[in-house]
Amino acid sequence: MSFAAKTTRTYPVTGMSCASCAANVEHVLKSNPGVSDARVNLAAATVALEYAPAAVDLNDLKTALNGAGYDLYIDDDPDAAAAEAEQERTRELNELRRDLYLAGLGSLPVMIIGMFFMHLPYANWIMLGLSAPVIFFFGGTSNMYTLVALSTSIAFLFSLFNTVFSEYWTSRGLAAHVYYEGAVAVIVFVLLGKYLEERAKSGASTAIKTLIRSQPKTVTRVDANGGETQIPIQRVVRGDVLRVKPGEKIPVDGTVRDGASFVDESMISGEPLPVEVLPGRDVFAGTINQNGSFRFVAKKVGDETVLAQIIQMVQTAQGSKAPVQKLVDRVAAIFVPVVIGLSLLTFFVWISVGGPATAFAHALLAAVTVLVIACPCALGLATPTAIMVGIGKGAARNILIKDAETLEIAHRVGTVVLDKTGTITEGKPRVTDLIWLIDDASRIERLRRIFEEIENSSEHPLATAIVDELRRDHSKTFDLKGGADPGENTDVIGGIKSFESIAGRGVSAQVAGVSYLVGNRALLEDRAVNVSPDADAKIAALESEARTVVLFADERLPLAIVAIADRIRESAAPAIAALQSEGVTVYLLTGDNAQTARAVAEQVGIQQFRAAMLPSEKAEVVRELQSRGETVAMVGDGINDAEALAQAEVSIAMGRGSDIAIDVAKIALLTSDLLAVPRAIRLSRETVRAVKENLFWAFIYNLIGIPLAAGILYPVNGFLLNPMIAAAAMAFSSVSVVLNSLRLKWKPSP
Repeated sequence: MSFAAKTTRTYPVTGMSCASCAANVEHVLKSNPGVSDARVNLAAATVALEYAPAAVDLNDLKTALNGAGYDLYIDDDPDAAAAEAEQERTRELNELRRDLYLAGLGSLPVMIIGMFFMHLPYANWIMLGLSAPVIFFFGGTSNMYTLVALSTSIAFLFSLFNTVFSEYWTSRGLAAHVYYEGAVAVIVFVLLGKYLEERAKSGASTAIKTLIRSQPKTVTRVDANGGETQIPIQRVVRGDVLRVKPGEKIPVDGTVRDGASFVDESMISGEPLPVEVLPGRDVFAGTINQNGSFRFVAKKVGDETVLAQIIQMVQTAQGSKAPVQKLVDRVAAIFVPVVIGLSLLTFFVWISVGGPATAFAHALLAAVTVLVIACPCALGLATPTAIMVGIGKGAARNILIKDAETLEIAHRVGTVVLDKTGTITEGKPRVTDLIWLIDDASRIERLRRIFEEIENSSEHPLATAIVDELRRDHSKTFDLKGGADPGENTDVIGGIKSFESIAGRGVSAQVAGVSYLVGNRALLEDRAVNVSPDADAKIAALESEARTVVLFADERLPLAIVAIADRIRESAAPAIAALQSEGVTVYLLTGDNAQTARAVAEQVGIQQFRAAMLPSEKAEVVRELQSRGETVAMVGDGINDAEALAQAEVSIAMGRGSDIAIDVAKIALLTSDLLAVPRAIRLSRETVRAVKENLFWAFIYNLIGIPLAAGILYPVNGFLLNPMIAAAAMAFSSVSVVLNSLRLKWKPSP
């Protein structure tokens, strides 16, 4: 059955201890009608559920998991559910620590007797009495792994038989060996490994916990009469007026109504400097107000806020599976039955080739040791722990990676394609040069006011940039030949008359009886306004630098030259240099003209560029590069980049880009710092390296450990691995995998 309206939510799960548990949880949840997919993140103890809310009762899912020995936390408030699950995990960790201490205390005398005082009167009976609680209480309630439970049970039952019916062996001239110390030691080492593993895994999820803690719990709501009330954040609805006081976190997304302040938005935008918020400006949940106080209208609440969407995206990505994990899952699915088969094979080989006095004892010892040393958990943890830490580290550095597959693929990127506007450049035209062609300060001030008044009336996209610059009054005065007549009228500015927009040229207007022109060179030529050779040289120089030139003139002579450009980001050249230093080829694609493309490419150090590109042509360039065998990353910010972003193996959307670009891209940057692109690629390489190291050691451990446990060296040098040593090695393998993944978090950022 399929349902049209589906949603994907991440919920905490407790009770899982190994990869088999994760598979069981996924199977139970997927068996429910209306559940399309369930992806467990064992390292984070969560499950990403894709389901149809109209067809699924979450309480039924919770009941189903309870029946399988797990628990699903489905509180309407995600924070409350996460907090409740965290409390449960803390309780489980405390219980695990308690079990470890008690099992150790119970096992210590058994190990001492078994190793040093085995001939003590009634030694076997004493060890039986001390080991039974450890085996049946701690071994049975601590979610022991299948192979461990099987091996310890066999060792204990065999020892029990030899204790009660010792004459069965002595009557045949054989010693009635017992392995109580081995059985309890295995349980203690497994408990120790599990405790250390859980402690390490809890440290791997600090990034998402930090994001969740960014959300305040209460807010100040302002009623229609101006009264203020403290309410829980869950009660905020769209349209509520909320007050933010100095030092407080902004609770939800909204628009400032009155007041002013500076807000630290670094956790959303990555920009280090606080931004000024005034009436009409948007504010975002989780950001921190500085000194001022303001009131704002709630626009997005709950799961709608930018912060909530970031948290959901990170949780979903951490729970996704990398392609390499599919191979690991297939291996893990057959691992336990294969190991049991190897254990039985070991037993029968020893029975067949061993001496009559030792064959059975050696066969049992080797078979049990094979079961103990085999470790599916190291395999199960190898990929998800590294992926979780890598994605979490990226989120903490304003790099949102949407799935594990992208994180894995990004390390192979050999070509990065960059859009120009909004990616290499800031995406906002700004005045780079304002050159007055007169040197009379008082006349410049009057003309500046006229120029501003004319541009205020214009609807041209560049007019805003000119007005902003004129208001800043960052003017430079030049005395060029052919400048304006010093005897020009200096009457006070009157209103604008006869304002005319001239398509493809600019505008003309009359102020205080004088006609003024604002536009390109063609407009001045049409009106027979002469441009002096020096001014013409200056215009040519600016145009050669790929700047748009706007001229301000009266009816006789040019008065000022304005150069406008989309400024290149300060981080662009260092970012491109960083990519090229790592062997990555960088392309620039732009819809702009060839002259502008060449100028920008030269300034940032790019050798390959394409100009006058349509959106479909950008995607075609990506396909062309892919046909050469290149793994391509596309970086863009606009709707015109969406097709190319979708085509590339790795798609990266710049911060503050269009919604469609961010939706299509698999990596979203929450910062305008272009250096985040090489950081993302380096993070991928570090994460994949950690995954490969984890898998290598997990496979090598089993490839070496299982033959040793089976006694392959016994015919050579008489070495037979003790089950206690095997248990310690098994525990260490899981812990080492998690610690190796955590090195990603501890490693300094590039």
